Amino acid sequence: MAVNNRIEIEYCTQCRWLLRAAWIAQELLTTFQSELQEVALRPGQGGIFAVRLNDELLWDRAKQGFPDLPLLKQAIRDRLAPDRPLGHSDRHEPAR
Repeated sequence: MAVNNRIEIEYCTQCRWLLRAAWIAQELLTTFQSELQEVALRPGQGGIFAVRLNDELLWDRAKQGFPDLPLLKQAIRDRLAPDRPLGHSDRHEPAR
């Protein structure tokens, strides 16, 4: 079965956020190695840090701050493999 899912991480070169973008890309490639075809790093300017899955904006630093990695992984998982557990990165129900 062909996988055509693509993540794009657009980061600000002026802010020197390449290392942060590369780290997130590495984490996503490790977690979703069977579900992703590509993770692309896209240089930008003006303080941008945005994560898109198949052109759908999942995270925008201007609105949400930098990505919380477990929440970002959950958002991707919910779209690509909703039944797949994420281990310690999975959301937990509050204690009752």
